[in-house]
Amino acid sequence: MTKERFVLGWRQKTEKSQDFSVYLSDRVKSVMDSPHGMWNYMTYRDAINILGVEPSEIYKEGRIDLDQEKWADFGWMLCFAGPPTSAVREMRKRTNASNINPYSPDLINPLREACAEIKFNRKRGEHFEVIGTEGGQAGVSYVLQTLINPNDEVIITDPGYFHFESAILMARGVPVRIPLNSKNGYSLNPDEVKEYITPRTKVLIVCDPINPFGTVQLKEQLMALIETANEHNFFIINDITHNTQCIDQSYMHYPMSSLWKESNVDNVISVFSVSHGYGMAGVRIGFLAGHPEIMRACLLTKVSMIRLNTNLIAQYGALAALHDEKFVKRSEKIIRRNYSYIKKAISKIEGISIPVEPKYGFSMVMDVSNTNITAQELTVALFKHQVAVYPGDGLGDIGATDYIRLNISRPDIWAFKHFKKVLPMALDEAKSGIYRKSIIQFFRNRNTNRARKILQRMNELQLADSL
Repeated sequence: MTKERFVLGWRQKTEKSQDFSVYLSDRVKSVMDSPHGMWNYMTYRDAINILGVEPSEIYKEGRIDLDQEKWADFGWMLCFAGPPTSAVREMRKRTNASNINPYSPDLINPLREACAEIKFNRKRGEHFEVIGTEGGQAGVSYVLQTLINPNDEVIITDPGYFHFESAILMARGVPVRIPLNSKNGYSLNPDEVKEYITPRTKVLIVCDPINPFGTVQLKEQLMALIETANEHNFFIINDITHNTQCIDQSYMHYPMSSLWKESNVDNVISVFSVSHGYGMAGVRIGFLAGHPEIMRACLLTKVSMIRLNTNLIAQYGALAALHDEKFVKRSEKIIRRNYSYIKKAISKIEGISIPVEPKYGFSMVMDVSNTNITAQELTVALFKHQVAVYPGDGLGDIGATDYIRLNISRPDIWAFKHFKKVLPMALDEAKSGIYRKSIIQFFRNRNTNRARKILQRMNELQLADSL
């Protein structure tokens, strides 16, 4: 009998398992039933089980990151070109008893000022304040817990960042998805957004640049969205976590908070973290900014939930990172080089394309819809050849079986050369259908609405192969 192996996941319930679901809250059950709930969508980690690999051969000492010397990791969404040397140096300098023993403030004032001016392009004052959070996702969650009443609607994109929907459900809100496609330029069209507004609309999440496509909103679009929110009395969460690196220099990114001279942005709440653009996910430093009265309420929500603040030593590292312009320029150069390389590599593979070119950040999408396989099958095949990617089913219904998200921030060109080398082999293996049965079983066990749609697609492919 094959030994069961589990990484970042849990065994499926058996008939003998005790059912504890009757004790769980409705909000937790809603996340468990969501295709965005952790472990309900497929990642490269699920390939470990499918391939029958021993997890300890890949992950060491309980860590969950891949050895960068052995793996071409395009999956995890952090900047592999980071962290800035300046940030590491500053954290080493600040690691002493006087910074470890006491409780820390949510942010030290120099960091609060730097984030306001460098990332949100605005000074703190009677209409604008910045508070600290444990990464950008924590900031989004605090806002939703502060603003949302049961059945309030929150507009998001499809595809979009994995964990927005989970945070909405935990706040007892209702996710409302706007499909992204070539017609709207894979971004939010203000006129289209209006069609999704109802009397229950409470929040619109504008992830800009958007994860996964790396597209950005034009200034005119942002102004129109702000005016619509003012007119209909709802809030905007403007997540700019991916705005550090510019890929396409013909595009200009505008944080919504920077438009305060041109519009009333009191209903805009801005989110940022050093996790992605600065390669500092492990330090858990994020920022939430907006009107002081809203920030005070969000801070109360945070204190009520976890009581404690972000790490003081990490705050000094984040401060050094925000001032490190040389790191930003160096990482931009790396990402532009990588995109040019991977674009050429993909162009040589029949059936694979890039639906839209990224403008900011280091996230991009390749579309495998014309290969007659699913993104999930190719994900497993690539993992067998030590390439890690994320298929699209955790991002939304759109592109669930067609999209693969790629992180193009690796500083070493080896990873991209390796990807180019093994992609044709992995594609042939996936086309052979050897992984299809295991992936079908994976989604049968999840039993979400999206899983059922994916199963239907895989059955169609299986039927086509048999003809």
